[in-house]
Amino acid sequence: MLAWELYYYHSTRGVFTLEQRYRWKNKELREHVQVLDGQRSPSMLLKNATYLHSTLKKWVEGHIWIDRDRIVYAGDRLPEHTSDCEIIDCRSHYLVPGYIEPHVHPFQLYNPQTFTKYASQTGTTTFINDNLMMFLLSGKKKAFTLLKELKKLPVTMYWWTRFDSQTEMVQEETTFSNREVKSWLEHDAVIQGGELTAWPRLLEGDDLILHWMQEAKRMGKAVEGHLPGASDKTIAKLRLLGIDGDHESMTGEDVYKRLLQGLTVTLRHSSIRPDLPVLLEGLKEQGIDTYDSLLFTTDGSTPAFYEDGVMNGLINMAIESGIPEVEAFNMASYNAARHYGIGHLHGMIATGRVANINFLKKKDDATPVSVLAKGKWVLKDGEPVKEDTVIPWSSNGFKPLDLNWEAGYDDMQFSMPFGIEMVNDVITKPYSIAINPSQDVLSTEHDESFLLMLDRGGKWRISTMIKGFAHSVMGFASSYSNTGDIIVIGKSKPDMIAAFNRMKELGGGIVLTEHGEVVQEIPLPLSGILSDKEMPELIGEEKALKEALIERGYTFADPIYTLLFLQSTHLPYIRVTPKGIYDVMNKTVLFPTIMR
Repeated sequence: MLAWELYYYHSTRGVFTLEQRYRWKNKELREHVQVLDGQRSPSMLLKNATYLHSTLKKWVEGHIWIDRDRIVYAGDRLPEHTSDCEIIDCRSHYLVPGYIEPHVHPFQLYNPQTFTKYASQTGTTTFINDNLMMFLLSGKKKAFTLLKELKKLPVTMYWWTRFDSQTEMVQEETTFSNREVKSWLEHDAVIQGGELTAWPRLLEGDDLILHWMQEAKRMGKAVEGHLPGASDKTIAKLRLLGIDGDHESMTGEDVYKRLLQGLTVTLRHSSIRPDLPVLLEGLKEQGIDTYDSLLFTTDGSTPAFYEDGVMNGLINMAIESGIPEVEAFNMASYNAARHYGIGHLHGMIATGRVANINFLKKKDDATPVSVLAKGKWVLKDGEPVKEDTVIPWSSNGFKPLDLNWEAGYDDMQFSMPFGIEMVNDVITKPYSIAINPSQDVLSTEHDESFLLMLDRGGKWRISTMIKGFAHSVMGFASSYSNTGDIIVIGKSKPDMIAAFNRMKELGGGIVLTEHGEVVQEIPLPLSGILSDKEMPELIGEEKALKEALIERGYTFADPIYTLLFLQSTHLPYIRVTPKGIYDVMNKTVLFPTIMR
C-alpha cells in the first residue's frame, strides 16, 4: 500500500475503496518544490503584499506564491516563471489568514454546504463542526461518505465527535457505542472529542467516556468541555480528566478561572448568548492582556444572526473594544489552528499553508473585499464567485421525511398534573396546571398552550402543557428538534393537527397555522432538519417566522433554539425527551412516554 493511501472496508459491499490520507500526495509535494526551483510556474502570485505574520505578530511586506491550493512561498523573492500564473498586485490591500470558526453546529436549519458557502463570503473559510445530527440521523457509513463529498467544497471542514446525545435517548448505549464513537475518533477529518455535555456522568464514574477521552489524547486530538457556571474545583477535575478547552464563559471571571486551570477559552457571541461585549470588558477587569489561549465562536447561531457575516464581526468587536488588531485576527485564526493541531495547514500566511487568504481595505476592518479559499476565489472585488459543487444529500441519508402515520385527537389527551414553564428561550421549569386542558381551544387571555412531542417513527408521544411560549399561537409544528422527533404546540387542537399535516406534506419543516390556514412555514426537506435553500433566502424565512411568533406573544429572542433545546438535558430543569418528561437535576423520568 502506498504511503499516502488508506483503505476503508465497506462490509455491505465486501470491497475496499481508496481514499487519500494526506492532504498532498508525494508527487504534488515535489511539484511544490519545483515551483521554488523555477521549474514550474505558480498558479497565482500575490505581489507587493502587506500581510499579517501570525507568529511575528506584525505586518510584513513581500510576495506570496500559490500553487493550486497551497502557499509555496511567502517572502521577498519573485518567481522565475509566471507563464501559467494569475498575478494580483496587492498594494491597496492588507492580507490576513482566512478565519477559523472552531465551534460550528452546521445543522441549525441551514446545512453544512449553504452555511460554509455563505460564511466564506465574509472571510471564514475553515470550520470545526459538530457531528451530532449525523450520529442521530444518517449512520456512520453514509456520514463518512458525506464527509468525503464535503471535502470537494472550496472551504475546509473538520469535525468533532460527540460522546453523548445531549438528551435522554432510548438505547443511547447502542447509538453511542464504543465501536461507533471510536470509528469517528479515528477518522482523519475529526480533530476533537466533545463538546462534553455529559460531564456530570464523567465525574460520577462513567469510565467509557473517560476511555474515549483517553483515546482522543492518544491520537493527539483535543477534548472540549461544556461547563456553564462550573466552579474552580469542577474545572480542575475536568482538566485532570482530559478537557482542553471550553466555550461557556459568561463573564470575565469565568474566562480567568478557565485560563488559570490551563484551558483554552473560546469567547462566544451567538444568537442565544450574545456575550462578547461583556466578555471583552471582563478581560480588562480581570487584567487579562495576553490572548494566545483565546478564540472566538458564534456557537451555531440561527440564520438571521449571520446577516453581517460570521467571524469578521467578532474580530471587529474585539478591535473596537481595544484589543490590538493583530491579536484579534490571531484569535480568529492562528490561535485556533494551534490549539487544534492544524497550524501546519491553517491560521497563517506562510510557506506550506493552505491558501486561505482574506483581502482587507483597512487593517481595522475584518470584513474582506476579496477571499481566497484553497487558492480559489470565493469572493473577488466584492462579488461572490459562483460555486457549483453538488452534494448528493439524499443518497447520503438526508431525504425528505416520509411519515407513514397520522397525528390526531387521540394524541391530544392532556391530563398531566404539571407542565413545562419557559424561564427564557431555553431554560424550563415545572409548573402546576390550573386550567382545564380537555377543551379543544384554549383562551388567548393566558400564555399556556398544549405541548405534544411525537416520535419520528410514530411509536410514542408525550402530551403536556407549556407555559410562556406564546398567548396566541394556535397551531405550530416542527420536525426540527434535538433528536429529530416532532414537536407540536398550540392553543387550538384543530390548528395543531393542521400544522402537523402541512409539515408532513412538506417532507419536514416548521409550520405556523391559524384558523386552518398556513401563516408561515420553513420547509426542511433534508431529514426534516435542514433547508436546501441558500442562506439569504433562509434568513428571510426565519425572520418572517420569528416576526409572526412575536406578533402572537412569543417574548424571547430565539424560537429556533427553543425548539432545539426543549429536549436537551444539559440544561435545567425539566425536559421532554424520548424517555419521557425528565427532571435534569435529579436525573429522573417523571412521566414516561406513552405508546401510541
